[in-house]
Amino acid sequence: MVDIDDREGRLDRFLAEGGYEAVWFARPNAFAWLTGGSNRVDGDASVGDAAAGYLGDGEWTVVTNNIEAARIAAEELPAELSMSVAADDWYEGDLAASVAARSPTHAAADFDVPGLDTVDPTRLRLRLGDDDLAAYRDLGREVALAVETVCRELQPGDTEHEVAAGLRISLAGRNIEAPVVLVGGSERAPEYRHPTPTDAALGDYALVIVTARRGGLHASCTRTVAFDPPEWLAERHRAAQRVETAALAATRDAAGRDDGTAGDVFDAIREAYAEEGYDGEWREHHQGGATGYAGREWFARPDSDAPVASEAAYAWNPTVQGAKSEDTAYVTDDAVEVLTDSGRWPTDTVDAAGLTLQRPAILEN
Repeated sequence: MVDIDDREGRLDRFLAEGGYEAVWFARPNAFAWLTGGSNRVDGDASVGDAAAGYLGDGEWTVVTNNIEAARIAAEELPAELSMSVAADDWYEGDLAASVAARSPTHAAADFDVPGLDTVDPTRLRLRLGDDDLAAYRDLGREVALAVETVCRELQPGDTEHEVAAGLRISLAGRNIEAPVVLVGGSERAPEYRHPTPTDAALGDYALVIVTARRGGLHASCTRTVAFDPPEWLAERHRAAQRVETAALAATRDAAGRDDGTAGDVFDAIREAYAEEGYDGEWREHHQGGATGYAGREWFARPDSDAPVASEAAYAWNPTVQGAKSEDTAYVTDDAVEVLTDSGRWPTDTVDAAGLTLQRPAILEN
């Protein structure tokens, strides 16, 4: 369910500010944000098979090809809104040409269309509407349940590939896609910050990491399972928990200001690493950032001016060699709500930078 009034209000302001007559969205995450549906047939395609166009004053149109038109009209567009669907024969041209032929001349698009300006939809969709948040809460809980169900059954002899397959099945059973599934056992997790699965056995412990997607929304989380953990794991895990909590506290503070930026949060992350005795550890892995209708709407970097919006989702993922702490949270200017929380995983109480959160503990199998 998409709040069409909310979308139209944002897009009307965008058109007025830019002096545009129309704006078009064909990238799958933007199409999902606008319609609640999917324009994706090829999962690897950066541009979908249909473009949703808004021409102002409540006028919408969707452009696609004759193969997809009937299905998209029946199954992917909001029933409460009358969206016209225009289709060209699949062999006559590509989507960009179809949009260019139908669009007013002063317009913008989130993909390359001849004669149209380019729009980055991130700033339009960072702030989540009430319907977005309700869907996100359901998604976050189900992602956590799916991941944790697999984690509770892990054994030292399981291979990373086997675990990854189990995660994808567990998520798919809940109608959730998994663009990112990383599994690192005790041999590889300390060596690689992105442990893409191999045939290696888990061994003494495992990091299980996913970014999952449903209805265009993305939820990321990491869980740690230990069998015979190395002596350093608990201390590094606690350090990562505190850095993540400090990042969320800084996000809340930045969201409460009109000029809060990703660079402000990054400064807090860098300071938190130093306070934990891991100065410079941030250089070894990105720290995450804003999420929602993309795995990351932006990644925090030093001096980044990307906006920190209130009523938006964030996924910070600090690592300390071999350990990681990560969940997806909804942040306002005075509160932090962890979305990827099943209520069934052991937690540690973590205090950092004036914020107290329950963070996932290491599960000992």
